[in-house]
Amino acid sequence: MDSQHVSPNRLLAHLSPGDFDLVRSHLRTIDLVHAAELVAAGDEMAVAYFPHGGIISLIVRLTGGEATEIAMIGRDSVFGASAALVGPTALTTAVIQSPGACSVLPVKRLKEAADHSPTLRTMLIRHEQAIFVQAQQSAGCMASHPAMARLARWLLRARDAGGSDEMDFTQEFLGQMLGVRRNAVSSVAVDLQNMGVIRFNRGQILITDPKRLEAVACECYDTVRNELDQLKRSPLNP
Repeated sequence: MDSQHVSPNRLLAHLSPGDFDLVRSHLRTIDLVHAAELVAAGDEMAVAYFPHGGIISLIVRLTGGEATEIAMIGRDSVFGASAALVGPTALTTAVIQSPGACSVLPVKRLKEAADHSPTLRTMLIRHEQAIFVQAQQSAGCMASHPAMARLARWLLRARDAGGSDEMDFTQEFLGQMLGVRRNAVSSVAVDLQNMGVIRFNRGQILITDPKRLEAVACECYDTVRNELDQLKRSPLNP
């Protein structure tokens, strides 16, 4: 059977039929609930998450209460691969940023499948490298790029992860994720709206011109997208 026709999660969809068969019977579908915390840094992970359309934010919380996003897990990704590869301890806190359906798989089963299949293990390793690149780019982006480019990059990544041009995010939330003040988000959001690339109202955002938004975004967006696109290629035929 062609696994590309059986899962809305792109990582699962691009597994070979043989690799997908290793996990198929253990997958189940749940709903991701907005703002719920899946796991805190240091907790043991029992389940891996493969979103269909919802978005999971990997965040770092500081002692002062601040929270900053370092990576975004969506329909092109998985949360929990590292638990199957190197150990069950969660390295970051994971919070549901946007609700949606999600396939879940016991970490124990994913580890058994990865131990059995070199191609699946390679795919998971490549995925974790892509998440590491996201975290690197996020840190560099916050330190070096202007707020407008960062917001454009973030919205485009959210679009890819969630699979929709429409999003429900408050400006306060965006400020937390981008590490900027709410009024800075408001100012650049107005500028982007005046440019005709987004529309926003009361926490609802619509990307109206993705191509022009890409032109505004910093290079971090393309870097992360290219890394995740590599996962669509066969691990044995790079």
